[in-house]
Amino acid sequence: MASTVSRKPPNRRNLPPADLSHWQRDCQALPIEMLRRSLLQWYSAQGRTLPWRGETDPYRVWVSEIMLQQTQVKTVIPYYHRWLAAFPTVADLAQADRQQVLKLWEGLGYYARCRHLHQAAQIIVTEYGGQFPTTLEDVLTLPGIGRTTAGGILSAIANQPLAILDGNVKRVLARLTALPVPPARALGPLWELSSQLIDPNHGRDFNQAIMDLGATVCLPKQPLCLLCPWRSPCLAHTQNLQTQLPMREATAPLPHKNIGVAVIQNDQGQVLIDRRKEEGLLGGLWEFPGGKLEGDETVQACIQREIREELGIEIEVGDHLITLDHAYTHFRITLNVHYCRHLRGTPQPLESQEVRWVALDALRDYPFPKANGKIIDALLGGDR
Repeated sequence: MASTVSRKPPNRRNLPPADLSHWQRDCQALPIEMLRRSLLQWYSAQGRTLPWRGETDPYRVWVSEIMLQQTQVKTVIPYYHRWLAAFPTVADLAQADRQQVLKLWEGLGYYARCRHLHQAAQIIVTEYGGQFPTTLEDVLTLPGIGRTTAGGILSAIANQPLAILDGNVKRVLARLTALPVPPARALGPLWELSSQLIDPNHGRDFNQAIMDLGATVCLPKQPLCLLCPWRSPCLAHTQNLQTQLPMREATAPLPHKNIGVAVIQNDQGQVLIDRRKEEGLLGGLWEFPGGKLEGDETVQACIQREIREELGIEIEVGDHLITLDHAYTHFRITLNVHYCRHLRGTPQPLESQEVRWVALDALRDYPFPKANGKIIDALLGGDR
C-alpha cells in the first residue's frame, strides 16, 4: 500500500499575503511587562506538573518535545516513560535497531518524528560527542527539529529566551490581539509577537506558561476566560470574539480512498507482510499488502492486481475479514480486508523494502500502523 498514504499537506506558502499593518501597530501598544508578570504569576500557581518539567537532561526534554508535536500530553506521558525505560540515554537510542525504535513508537502516529529522532540521536553521538547542542543554529540542523521545537528545548534546558509558536501559542496570541486573519496567513508577524512577549530573564517558565495557558484555559472551544490571567487586555474577550477566533481557512472535504487489503496465508499458516520504504508517512513500518481500488474495480479484483504488482505472486481472494475506516490529517481511507491464499510465485519486494512470512502469534512483534493493528486484532480473534 506504499502509494496510498503518501499525501503531503497543502502548501501554505501559496496563501495570499494579508495587510496586517493596523494589527501590528496595535501589537506595539500591548502592556508587555504586565503580560509577562501576570502570566508568570499564574503559572507559578496553576502550571501543570509534567514528567519532563524541571528536567535538566537535554535528551529527556528533546524526547518530550518531539512526542508533543501534534499530540496531546495525556497520550504522550505513557510513551515517554516507556521510551526512557528502553532508551535511557541518547547513546542507547543511537545504537538501537530502527525496527525496535518504531515498535516502541507504535500507535503514537506521525512516524517521521520517530525516524528523525533516531537519526538525530546518531548525529549527536557522532558529531557532538553525545552532547545535545546548545546553540539555536546547531539545533535547527538536526532532523525533525524546527524553530518551535528548538526554542522549547533550549528554553527548557538553558533558560534561553527563544520564542515558540505551536498550536496553543498561536491560539492564545490570535485571541489576545484579535488577529483579523487565520494564523497561517500571519506566521511571520506572530513570530515577531511571540519574540516580543517572551520574558528575557525567564524564557523557560514563560514558554511553559504560555503553552499551559493554551492547553488548560484558552481552549479551542469554550475557553475558560474567567480563569485567564490575560483576560483584561485580551481583545477577543473584550470584544466577545472568543469562539470566533482564531479565524480559520475554508477547508475542502478530506479526500477518501478505498483500499483492498490482503491477509495472505500459506500452507504453513504463516501470513505475508511487507515493510514500507523509509520515506513517506508510514516509512519503515510493516503492513498487510494491498492498494487503492481503481474505477469500477471490485475489492477482490483490486487485491489480486495489487498483489501481482507489489509482490509478483498469484493469490486466491477468500472471505471478508474486516472493514475499517481510518483518518489521517489530510485524507481518510477505508480498508477492505480479505483472507487470501497463496497460489504460486515467490514474493518479491517490488514496491517495498522487504517481505516476510510471519507466524500469526509473531505479528505483534513488528511495528504496524494503527489501522493495521486493528486487522491483527481481528485476525487473532478469528477462527482461521
